[in-house]
Amino acid sequence: MQFLLAVIVAGPLLGAAAALLPAPPGLKGKSPDQAVLRHGVTVTGVILLAAIALALGFDHDHPSRMQATTDISWIRALDVRIHLGVDGISLPLLVLTALLSFLCALHSYSKTPSGPSPKAFVALLLVLESGTLATFAVLDLVLFFLAFETVLIPMYFLIARWGGEGRRAAAWKFVLYTLLGSVVMLLGLLLIGVKAGTFDMVALATDNGRGLTTSVQVIAVLAIGIGLAVKTPMWPLHSWLPDAHTAAPTVGSVLLAGVLLKMGTYGFVRIVLPIAPDGMRTFAPYLAAFAVAGIVYGSLVCLALARPGAKGDLKRLIAYSSVGHMGFVLLGIATMTPTGVNGALFANVAHGLVTGLLFFLVGAVKDRYGTADLDTLAGATGAALYGRAPRLGALLAFAAVASLGLPGLAGFWGEMLALFGAFDPAEGLSRPAFLAFTAIGAFGTLLTAAYLLIVVRRVCMGGPRPAGETPIADVQGYEFAAWTPLVALTVLAGLWPAVLLGLTDPAVQKLLAGGTQ
Repeated sequence: MQFLLAVIVAGPLLGAAAALLPAPPGLKGKSPDQAVLRHGVTVTGVILLAAIALALGFDHDHPSRMQATTDISWIRALDVRIHLGVDGISLPLLVLTALLSFLCALHSYSKTPSGPSPKAFVALLLVLESGTLATFAVLDLVLFFLAFETVLIPMYFLIARWGGEGRRAAAWKFVLYTLLGSVVMLLGLLLIGVKAGTFDMVALATDNGRGLTTSVQVIAVLAIGIGLAVKTPMWPLHSWLPDAHTAAPTVGSVLLAGVLLKMGTYGFVRIVLPIAPDGMRTFAPYLAAFAVAGIVYGSLVCLALARPGAKGDLKRLIAYSSVGHMGFVLLGIATMTPTGVNGALFANVAHGLVTGLLFFLVGAVKDRYGTADLDTLAGATGAALYGRAPRLGALLAFAAVASLGLPGLAGFWGEMLALFGAFDPAEGLSRPAFLAFTAIGAFGTLLTAAYLLIVVRRVCMGGPRPAGETPIADVQGYEFAAWTPLVALTVLAGLWPAVLLGLTDPAVQKLLAGGTQ
């Protein structure tokens, strides 16, 4: 188990280095470009198999216990250690990251993104995967920060070199926002480490803030929270996200929405909640207020983009929908209750599955029509996917209703549990305020349903294909292979939520209790 986790974290880095080397003559296939893309599929596939093996070998009877742990001294002077481990909170995110990375590599093998050398593309994809996996596996504050920052460089280049119109400005905006937030976050992490005398996240969580004064906790939560809120992203620190998604290539958008946004909310659960509970209790009402503001704001912007004549970009609309969906995650965390935090973790995974599928589908629509402009797609000779590409239209409708939280699909449970947690928040939090947040969040679900159904009606419905118009391709084989796992898991999580909640709930209970359970 220790070896598997080490392979999962370090394997993509080794694969990235190998991708930059010349391919052996016997493995080149039709071309060196094809060989390196096949290399990306192979490495991400091996990492996914290792992640599945880790999940199968995980002790499901004790998901609150850190497993597959490695603890090696690294920088003795600062007591920084290479400390790795997984529990019921981090394991689902680890498997989700490995799955989406493999599906993106598989998609890129058949649909090579237009841009520079595929060698650099594959290497950057693997470095991005390694940084994200490390973020969910490390148990040292310094290592967490290093892994948290590792993903910035590859994502910057994926957007700037393989993105679409406005890619350089979007990439710079992404880096500047996240870097500024990370600088503030680093100060908070160092403050905790210096005052507590250790950077070990397990020891700090077990201490549950008893070694830190209330003032230190308040300052640390403010500093760390800003950095995490930018990455989540929380309204009003979200403005980098729509530009990044609109300009990014399809696989960049999938990974950005599917796993990178989860790093911020994971940091709230893994670091802020257990290590500085008094500071978190001070800021919880403000976090909840920003969360519900983001839910309503994101939905209203999506409604504005979806209306006829707005020239709304479909990728941009899905990006703004992420602001609203991540608002439910933050609301669940702000309740500081097992119900709310479990809902937040469930919504994290559900958003990764559903929004990853949505970006794959929107990328497919854009490839076929050459645009993601809603007015063009909904015009007299627009997409009309039900009649022209019925399987693609059905999948888009499925992903939309999953995203709006239809019962029986993955998007339902996380949002419902987050609202239930807000209905009865933790002791010491204002129940009237959280009841108001619950009502606003519930109203946000109605707005979400409204704009997503409008999108489905405008893009999928329409008249028959005019005579003489070139038909468009329906779902291709490589697309079917990349999308089917996301569809299946969305249904599985919706019909059998205990698969995920059985992992997270014991770990959340222990985390909130300070390791005493």
